[in-house]
Amino acid sequence: RELIKYLETDKLNIFAHPLPLESDIRQLDLNNPAEYIFHFEVGMKPEFTLPDLSKAKTTRYKVVVTYEMIDNEISRLQNRHGNMKDEEIVATDENVLNVTFIESDAAGTETEGGIKKDNSLLVKYFTESYRKVLSGKKAGDYVLLQLRNAFDEKERNWILEDLGLNKDDAASTEKYFKLIIAKIGLLEKRELNEEFFKQLYPNLELKTQEDFRNKVKEEIQAYWDSQARNQIQDQAYHELLDHTMINFPEAFLKKWVKTQGEKVKSDEELEKEFPVFINQLKWTLITDKIVKENNIEVQPDELQNFAHQQLLGYMGMNVPDEQQGWMKDYVEKMMKDRKYVEDAFNRIQTQKIFEWAEQQAKPVEKEISAEEFTKMAEAHQHHHH
Repeated sequence: RELIKYLETDKLNIFAHPLPLESDIRQLDLNNPAEYIFHFEVGMKPEFTLPDLSKAKTTRYKVVVTYEMIDNEISRLQNRHGNMKDEEIVATDENVLNVTFIESDAAGTETEGGIKKDNSLLVKYFTESYRKVLSGKKAGDYVLLQLRNAFDEKERNWILEDLGLNKDDAASTEKYFKLIIAKIGLLEKRELNEEFFKQLYPNLELKTQEDFRNKVKEEIQAYWDSQARNQIQDQAYHELLDHTMINFPEAFLKKWVKTQGEKVKSDEELEKEFPVFINQLKWTLITDKIVKENNIEVQPDELQNFAHQQLLGYMGMNVPDEQQGWMKDYVEKMMKDRKYVEDAFNRIQTQKIFEWAEQQAKPVEKEISAEEFTKMAEAHQHHHH
């Protein structure tokens, strides 16, 4: 009680809570109560300053949208909204096959209790030599295949995963399957006409293919610009974390970390966990300071809007008017779930912190290809892990 009173009166800015000294507890004699002096160890929160993000070297990458990228996206949209028509025989690499994989031996005898899985594959997913085996086959026919020979690595990996096999286990690729062809189809691409443009963009007046191409280009550019924004925010994160100098009371924090949890941690466990803990603590102090100094707040209507948008994301964006009432009730229910509200609050606050950091930065713009940007982002992700 005395301790809490002292902390409240003096407003000590400390980490965690005070730790009592073991020696004080040992000298306590409950049979002969007397006045005692208790000693507590505290870890004071240090003062620190944040680096000036406007002086940091940051880069805003501008991905150059090429004709090929626009062509590929248009082709994807034509396929996605195309019509599937039934075919008699396998005649082209573009044929779609509805198939069943049935695990078997090299002679085609089905394995008892083996894998059985339906799938839908384009003929061009098979290796060039295996496409010849499929050519001329009808619905109801079957072929025998060994995964290693029937597919190249990229396609083979996702087929192995779909079959529930380990793609890194060489034995998986040696397996044989009987492939039963249930149906043969051919995807007819949608024509590039006004009706198609209207279906994709009902609120826009797109008349010509050129208008359509420009709109597609705009959307591709918007996607890459948002990725570039994430990149700037990531650069700001590293700048803040790497260039903010904080002197932590390490001895106290190590003692505190060691005693947290159900059992006391060993020195080895502590040495392993402590660097990660300090990094997280450092980021918490940095974000707390940013929030305080810049009056970053999360309003109740922002929390409700977050829940509403999340629900729209789950359901698809077009929700009829008659369902709006039900959605409102759902959002109100979520607002009473403390764990959900805390999570939403943290996510919105984090987003605002990064938006603030991005506004402080003065990046240099640099053009880059989509491939280079993706490679750079993947290398960075890998480094993070």
